[in-house]
Amino acid sequence: MSKHLFGQVLTHYGTAANNRGETEGNITTLQKLLWKGETHTTVSAESIRWAIRYLWQKNGEETNRTWDPNKSEINFADTKWSAWSDKPQKGAKKFLDDDALGFMQAEAGKQEGEKGTATIRKGILEFTRALSTTPFAGDITFNAKSGTKSNTSLYGTEVHATRYQYGFSVTPEFLSDSSRVLQILNGILNINQVAGNQSRFLFDFSPESIVLRWTDDFAPRILYSFEEKENEISIPSIIEKVNSGDIEPETLVIAGSIINHPEVTKLKDKNVSLFSGVKQGFAEIESRIKNDLKIKG
Repeated sequence: MSKHLFGQVLTHYGTAANNRGETEGNITTLQKLLWKGETHTTVSAESIRWAIRYLWQKNGEETNRTWDPNKSEINFADTKWSAWSDKPQKGAKKFLDDDALGFMQAEAGKQEGEKGTATIRKGILEFTRALSTTPFAGDITFNAKSGTKSNTSLYGTEVHATRYQYGFSVTPEFLSDSSRVLQILNGILNINQVAGNQSRFLFDFSPESIVLRWTDDFAPRILYSFEEKENEISIPSIIEKVNSGDIEPETLVIAGSIINHPEVTKLKDKNVSLFSGVKQGFAEIESRIKNDLKIKG
């Protein structure tokens, strides 16, 4: 039976602004959605995917797409995704980002009436949207551009002091090389520069706390599990599901400052693995994955 890795990340506390460079008049806006009856800010899954790919690039991993920050453009090593076709070219590489994040290459028919073709790979690594743990209060900062002033010189920026949470899922067996799940974990542990088009804010998207689940269960059962009330973070849905038997406690690794919550601390008696540091938690889940998948190194 296949093993699946699920995770729910809680970021550090920070101030988010100018997420995608979108504007309403002269106000630079954050993306928002209605969550449980209140307005929360959100960051797209695509922004998280972009940040993971860029981190792999900076770490020296071979990726098909590489970002040139000087020219603000993406370059491709293989625009045909040659290794993934029905008749792969000799020596063609299955790059890490194509393997984990997927792609689609569509070509129109060469003659009228001829069907087009498509080379498609579904992303094996999936992310949810990142969601703020607190509602958006509507804070805006105002400023003015330098130099000669005009009627468009004044501008405002929506800002949100909050944490974000987002989930991910990957089934290593579906990767062309199952050991690449370790590179995926390293990317999530060290992720930064999560943003959108023309973003200019620095927000630490690396995990402050994390819930990891290594299981043969097809369902994650841990997504959007962090709740913040009166500046206190808790995971009541996780606790409830462990106590009810819906989540097998031995499948869970919980790490970071969240383990200091009294109710979370009690999960240790249920055989849930708790770690004060997120790096310790990632090391534990990596050890389990290596053991189960017989990955060396």
